Amino acid sequence: MQDKPARGGARGKLRAHFLANLGRVMDSDELRTVADNQSEWARRVRELRTEEGYLILTHNDRSALKPGQYLLETAKPQPAFARAISKETRAFVLDRNGFTCQMCGAVAGEPHPYDTTRKTRLHLGHVIDKSMGGTDDPANLRAICSVCNEGASNATLTRPDLQKILIQVRRATAADQLEVLKWLMAKFPQQANAHLQPKP
Repeated sequence: MQDKPARGGARGKLRAHFLANLGRVMDSDELRTVADNQSEWARRVRELRTEEGYLILTHNDRSALKPGQYLLETAKPQPAFARAISKETRAFVLDRNGFTCQMCGAVAGEPHPYDTTRKTRLHLGHVIDKSMGGTDDPANLRAICSVCNEGASNATLTRPDLQKILIQVRRATAADQLEVLKWLMAKFPQQANAHLQPKP
């Protein structure tokens, strides 16, 4: 009996592939192939994390993973953030921004200036990311093309230095500090074990 093909487009194929390969490290080339070489395969992976709650780990989560490697440890999704932006809000923001990417100026439907083989597709992006406390209010939303959106999180947020991080951790509640500790121990298990070993 043959397995049924994965349904739901690239996202459905990626979901099925992750679930069929629990605990196995996969690289970006493999996942791009699974998604039929769609340019937005990485966005579909992020949607599996943020909208469906699958704990797909990257080098940001585990030190043993290299950039471009992905790992799904458990098939059970966590509570996820559903898309909360209404069609009306989406239409309002796109119209307000003239159906133009607010980062590079590309216009919806026209060939993209950085990749003329692709037509410009617009999405809504947050000015202040939701992870930083941003909201889905139209004032915090902007039109952004798929090309810019793929790198927006790296380009728009400055990386905090050690001093700023320590200040934030010191100001946090004890419960939040413990969560940070758990996260760091999960990301750096070998280093954590080395520090926990009794010294001779």
